[in-house]
Amino acid sequence: MRLRERMEALNVPGISIAVINKGAIEWARGYGMADVSSARAVTPHTRFQAGSISKPVTAMAVLTLVERGVLSLDHDVNDYLIRWKLPDNVFTAQRAVTLRALLSHTAGVNVHGYEGYSAGTPAPNLLEVLDGKHPANSAAVRVDALPGSAWRYSGGGYEIVQQLLEDTVNERLSQFARNTVLAKIGMRESSFALPAEWKASAAHGYLTDGRPVAGGWHSYPETAAAALWATPSDIARFVIEIQESLAGRSNRVLSQAMTKQMLMPGIETFGLGLFLGESSDVRPSFRHSGGTHGFRSMMFAYDMTGQGAVIMTNSDNGGALVEEVLRAIAREYGWTNYLVSGASPQTEK
Repeated sequence: MRLRERMEALNVPGISIAVINKGAIEWARGYGMADVSSARAVTPHTRFQAGSISKPVTAMAVLTLVERGVLSLDHDVNDYLIRWKLPDNVFTAQRAVTLRALLSHTAGVNVHGYEGYSAGTPAPNLLEVLDGKHPANSAAVRVDALPGSAWRYSGGGYEIVQQLLEDTVNERLSQFARNTVLAKIGMRESSFALPAEWKASAAHGYLTDGRPVAGGWHSYPETAAAALWATPSDIARFVIEIQESLAGRSNRVLSQAMTKQMLMPGIETFGLGLFLGESSDVRPSFRHSGGTHGFRSMMFAYDMTGQGAVIMTNSDNGGALVEEVLRAIAREYGWTNYLVSGASPQTEK
């Protein structure tokens, strides 16, 4: 079936795709509507909410501080936190929470994901998010399992990372990430804080029944976990930087050694900010999905072959279409182990 037919069948207004081949963006295209009411089309330059794809970008940003010796991956994070401390309890008394554990979702921290805040409603600041205080709509971020005992996805853990980073550099994550990651990689159409001048051209989100998200999208003060706006091409540039750094051909952000740490599997084959392929795969890979209110996205890439793809949609129904498109790309480009393993996870908020 044609892509437009699948979009209609799944009730997905718009989709944007960038394909990486031979270490470069081979093509990037947009299909459908960024805003149905005005019939504004998706282009390769239309920005989408990237959701949890924010997390690997955050991970890369904070790892620059590790490389500089400002932070340690294996030190108690409470020794770095200033304006807020992670409350101690019976679990932290046995084992301290570290930056490595937070980045790899093994810190025993709660709060899986965030729902965001609709237009016109008050949004909390970071301290209110961490303590679950009004107007936050999420629980307080706390350790409720022994750190290092198991893997459990935690957006809350990444908000601790955000607080730690902002305390360390005395700067908002959005600004620090722009200077240390986005600008250096050439991600000129990406930002953790959507500028006013970008709003008119940004994609609007849509619910499963096709209704638009009120105001176009939810806001996410949970910057580290979910606030990135980007195009597929920009996220593809992020992917290529990881591939080039791993191969020792680029150190614009991280050294080859630190990039190898990002891609080193821990519990549940998860690295530092990235889902990883199975150890039995012929070609190692990394990926991350993203889901916010009205948006679903995915980035997938191989470590060493210079191949990958980024797909972004503006619908809660987009996950199924993303998987279909990825499998079609895999067939076209000969990604054999992707077709065998079905490597794509569910989108995370």
